[in-house]
Amino acid sequence: MHPLLPAAIGLVALLYSTVGHAGATGYIAVMTLAGLPPATVRPTALLLNVLVASIATAQFARAGHFPRRLFWPLAAASVPCALLGGATTLSAAAFEAIVGAVLLASAVRIVVAPRSPPAGRRDAAAEAEEGGSAAARLSVPALAVLGGAIGLLAGLTGVGGGVFLTPVLLTLHAAPVRRIAAVTAPFILVNSLAGLAGGLLAGRPLTAVSLPVVAAAAVGGAAGSFAGAFRLPVRSLELVMAAVLTFASWKLLARLAGL
Repeated sequence: MHPLLPAAIGLVALLYSTVGHAGATGYIAVMTLAGLPPATVRPTALLLNVLVASIATAQFARAGHFPRRLFWPLAAASVPCALLGGATTLSAAAFEAIVGAVLLASAVRIVVAPRSPPAGRRDAAAEAEEGGSAAARLSVPALAVLGGAIGLLAGLTGVGGGVFLTPVLLTLHAAPVRRIAAVTAPFILVNSLAGLAGGLLAGRPLTAVSLPVVAAAAVGGAAGSFAGAFRLPVRSLELVMAAVLTFASWKLLARLAGL
């Protein structure tokens, strides 16, 4: 294990958990740049996802941001699709191409995402209704279709689906940004578990994760999710995240192109 790997994992967990993400795309980027094979990268990213998403779920729920009506249709449809995606084996080239495209698309969407208004300017009644009229227009079937599609992509790529879900919910103005973070964390958790189960059903064993890596992810996830749920604005961290994703995407796609 590279001596800087735990520090990099901890930093990824810190940055991502601030906005309700568990960091799978960042872990994939770090481990891929460190030269680890896809067979190790995919399950390790999901294991770390489960850890950090569990912490973030608890923090955002404790802060009172969890939107139940938005979460359950998404989760119910996504889990079986993530299980199917997790049981599907991709070639190394296909894995890197899909993940590279996902990273780049996520980075672009983070940069161009509209800024949320300051908390003090939000309509408190709309917050109490878990997103207001925009969320109410999202029917249960529509949320189920969205959850199923994202769950399949999450299982295929070895991520929890947050990088797909958050941009869509932001575009639809489904809820205020902290509520979107609060629904993203448990969505990532259930889909990461489903992806791991799919891999086990396909005969791919779990990989051992070193204690320093686990500890770094836990500390980073706890600090970041606490800040995101209770303290800090997230825009500056989102831009840092976008830069990391862009760099990792470029490295993956450039290698596939032979550059």
